[in-house]
Amino acid sequence: MRIRSARTRLAVSVLALGLFLGGCGGSDTGDVEAGSGSIGTTNDINPHDPSELRDGGNLRLALSGFPPNFNTLSNDGNDTEIGAMLKPMMPRAFSTDASGALSVNHDYFTDVALTGTDPQQVTYTIDPRAVWSDGTPITWADIQSQAAALSGENKDFLIANTSGFERVDRVERGVDDRQAVITFAEPYAEWKGQFAGNSMLYPKSVTATPEAFNESLRDGVTLTSGPFRIASIDRAQNRITLGRNPAWWGNTPKLDTITYSVLDDAARIPALQNNEIDASGLGTIDEVKTAQGSAGIAIRRAPGNQFSHITFNGAEGSILADPELRVALSKGIDRQGIATAIQNGLVDDPQPLNNHIYLNGQEGYQDNSAAVSYDPEEAARRLDELGWTLDGEFREKDGRRLEIRDVMYQSTTWVQIAQILQQNLAQIGVKLNIDTRGGTGFFTDVIQPGDFDIAQFSWVGDPFPLSGLPQIYAYNPDDLQGNYGRIGSPELNALIERTISELDPQKAIELANEVDTAVFEEGFSLPLVQAPGNVAVRDNLANFGAAGLASYDYTTIGFLN
Repeated sequence: MRIRSARTRLAVSVLALGLFLGGCGGSDTGDVEAGSGSIGTTNDINPHDPSELRDGGNLRLALSGFPPNFNTLSNDGNDTEIGAMLKPMMPRAFSTDASGALSVNHDYFTDVALTGTDPQQVTYTIDPRAVWSDGTPITWADIQSQAAALSGENKDFLIANTSGFERVDRVERGVDDRQAVITFAEPYAEWKGQFAGNSMLYPKSVTATPEAFNESLRDGVTLTSGPFRIASIDRAQNRITLGRNPAWWGNTPKLDTITYSVLDDAARIPALQNNEIDASGLGTIDEVKTAQGSAGIAIRRAPGNQFSHITFNGAEGSILADPELRVALSKGIDRQGIATAIQNGLVDDPQPLNNHIYLNGQEGYQDNSAAVSYDPEEAARRLDELGWTLDGEFREKDGRRLEIRDVMYQSTTWVQIAQILQQNLAQIGVKLNIDTRGGTGFFTDVIQPGDFDIAQFSWVGDPFPLSGLPQIYAYNPDDLQGNYGRIGSPELNALIERTISELDPQKAIELANEVDTAVFEEGFSLPLVQAPGNVAVRDNLANFGAAGLASYDYTTIGFLN
């Protein structure tokens, strides 16, 4: 499942996207060590055995704003910061290591297995100890209820992603209440991701009705199941505090609390220096240097599963409704120049991301971006052919100026990227206006309704990249999910359907790259760069930092004695 982020610097429970903008000719990086630009098989979390950590302590992290909805399965709650905050509190079926390899999460399930292929059948056996925070057992009924809510059959459920449940025929009780058997009507390649990665299991009280799903977690979440639970929400102090869950049956956490404070982007590094928070993503070389020179601060690095991009608005009536126009504009954008400018000194060899589905370093990654290769002369020629002719500095057609609005979260980094875009597009006669917005309501009030011509934000994935195909790149006008640009075709929908139905992993990769090529060719969106992974943390903080593709074990995070 893909989860979105408006920010370039995130709550550090997930990897922060480190972005730097300097002159395209380079910058003074001093003795800052550059990291790799591709996902590897390691992470950087200061690993220590829990016995080496002191009991207790408060891990202090930052949020950009209060969650509009604590239900990450909903369109309003599908945000990386919210997901990161919920992961210490909610069940997931699989854990991942730094290379993305999966293992059953035995805190919640004794086994999760593909138990049939004709039809496809998956059996979840729930750990008999697993309970919700009020002591009630986690049962097959919770799984059944979530599958029904995400199936897409009832459009009143405002879901972010069907997660393959539209392909499920039925969910049945197994040998007892602690076992669920999912039978698919159509094969689903990414079945392991239905209750893993960014998809968590919620209690049936949240997923039983559209009203509960859409509204019941707007002000907080009460029924959880993890080593931590919500202890307090203080809107006056802009603070959310997690405390230990007394109903937790697993290993006792080392930490007493995890506190999230709402901070502006510019306030995070000073807060780290002033010992007000314990970790922050690093957005620029200057911030890396500042953190590097601060007492008690260490820098952790491990590329992760986040990338920045530009989404085009191709809705009917939009100025960019024509796919040929979108591709022409894309050819006028120097993505290599952007990568060089913003990641100079942070990555060994800055490169743009050339795939919408796989990240550089993941199995399946290949460059499918030929359709949008940078060629400003060709871009200008195509604009001429489309009838957008120069009239002074900018182009016009039928009395309408080729003027577009670039909408983004109010962040220095995003604005600086937009300024490069502005310069690129001006060279081919396109006027770009920069339109910044606050973090609160950014997706709910701006991106989801399509209040943009182009928009800048990030996608944060997990080890289940195919699950994002129908969520983002398929187009159903009655069920947009993550297709905020309202772009697509029946042909692309059919290709996506073939891909997510393919149970052979290698064939699925081949089909996924066909999807990616088609997505580039229709000017759906334009990937920019993936995260280099610079995170500043308190130097005595263990088992936390730059996680790469790995999931955290929140019971082992803590401070050294």
